[in-house]
Amino acid sequence: MNRVAVVTGGTRGIGEAISLKLQEKGRHVIANYGGNDAAAKAFSERTGIAVQKWDVGDHKSCIDACAAIEAQYGQIDIMVNNAGITRDATMMKMTFEQWDEVIRVDLTGCFNMAKAVFAGMRERKWGRIVNIGSVNGQGGQIGQVNYAAAKSGIHGFTKSLAAEGARYGVTANAIAPGYIGTEMLSTIPENVMEKIIAQIPVGRLGQPEEIARGVEFLTSDNAGFITGSTLSINGGQHMY
Repeated sequence: MNRVAVVTGGTRGIGEAISLKLQEKGRHVIANYGGNDAAAKAFSERTGIAVQKWDVGDHKSCIDACAAIEAQYGQIDIMVNNAGITRDATMMKMTFEQWDEVIRVDLTGCFNMAKAVFAGMRERKWGRIVNIGSVNGQGGQIGQVNYAAAKSGIHGFTKSLAAEGARYGVTANAIAPGYIGTEMLSTIPENVMEKIIAQIPVGRLGQPEEIARGVEFLTSDNAGFITGSTLSINGGQHMY
């Protein structure tokens, strides 16, 4: 079946890899983006994947965008909440604005998008929601109380949503990536990156495609008995 999938933050980095993998598996993908028009246009022209711009942190924008997609394509079967930002600072230096912006996009964005599609999935007795957490939401990280709180919140949000959707054929799972070789890591100094890699048992950064393969499986028909789980893809950096 040519299921319809929405991937937030779906035009760059991990999101791009997820969009491409779902397209490869026959899904009709709509990739959301928040700000970089040029990158989104280039992505769409290169891949043929439709792109739409809205702010996942704005509740009404999410409801309206999903309603428009459903009107055009009939329904939304798969929701991948990948959009996320960082505003790093230690607690002593972090402003409320830095805290609020990350919580708004990274955590509230998951609620907004799930809220927009959950009722329809439940009514149709089939749905897949995958929320992208983080190893730093599991183990914490200095300078990221906002990001770690948001990503940790995603893991609890996922379990509760899974419990509500299970009897209706709607699964909700999370993936917690470790350090992945994307543009987000490009500003980390080389000496710091060496220390990060030294803490990863497999001895390297992950690749976006490795996260995408996890998403592809969790959104497939074969994953109907998996819900409320967090799949850690982190090279063994954090185990529990």
